[in-house]
Amino acid sequence: MTLATTEAQLWFRRFHEAPADAPRLICLPHAGGSASYYFPFSAALQPVVQVLAVQYPGRQDRRNDPLATTVADYAEAVFAALAGVPDLGRFAMFGHSMGAVIGFEVTRLLERRLGVSPVRLFASGRRAPSRVRAESAHTLDDNGLVRELAALDGTDSRLLDDPEMRALLLPMIRNDYRAVELYRCEPDARASCPVTVLTGDADPRTSAEEAQDWKAHTDADCVVREFLGGHFFLNGHHQEIAELVKETLR
Repeated sequence: MTLATTEAQLWFRRFHEAPADAPRLICLPHAGGSASYYFPFSAALQPVVQVLAVQYPGRQDRRNDPLATTVADYAEAVFAALAGVPDLGRFAMFGHSMGAVIGFEVTRLLERRLGVSPVRLFASGRRAPSRVRAESAHTLDDNGLVRELAALDGTDSRLLDDPEMRALLLPMIRNDYRAVELYRCEPDARASCPVTVLTGDADPRTSAEEAQDWKAHTDADCVVREFLGGHFFLNGHHQEIAELVKETLR
């Protein structure tokens, strides 16, 4: 496929090639995450599925680009980038943690504005959009935020041990935490496409009940799959989840 527009080239990364008629999987990272988080997942899916991993601003090769400050801002930007892809074809959305609610909001924008819908939304490691918790990690001092990250085991602690890397990464991470912790959606917000919810059995951020509540946010079917692990259970189940995605899209 061709990423014809500058906006699409800015926002999407392709790590592996796939046939022109392969279904696309738009992968949205977690708070503080980058497109490269999905490299192992892309490897497990190739060449059956073409992964387009979203690169948010303010990190890696986009470290000098201004940050988006809300989930709505992220969703609008990803929507605009997708709208500029001329041959998107058959596609699905996959988001982990913050990426799951961004994926949900992008899906709603595509359906509402373009009449285009993914064949499925994979919502990983995130409670239903209408389920709100009082979270304030973004207000912690730097040491407190580092402890929060270590508890979820999502960021290599060695990076944050280095003062220069800490100074570079923490503002971006704090920004993303603020965006997702302040995110709210209408209780009746729904997508038209089916949803597959993926959750870890020991995830402190998503209970089994909160995962099941995704069923209230789709007009189609909703399937919940539980895996062993915490918030970043995906790290230990790339191959298994890749097989699930391939079977679903096949």
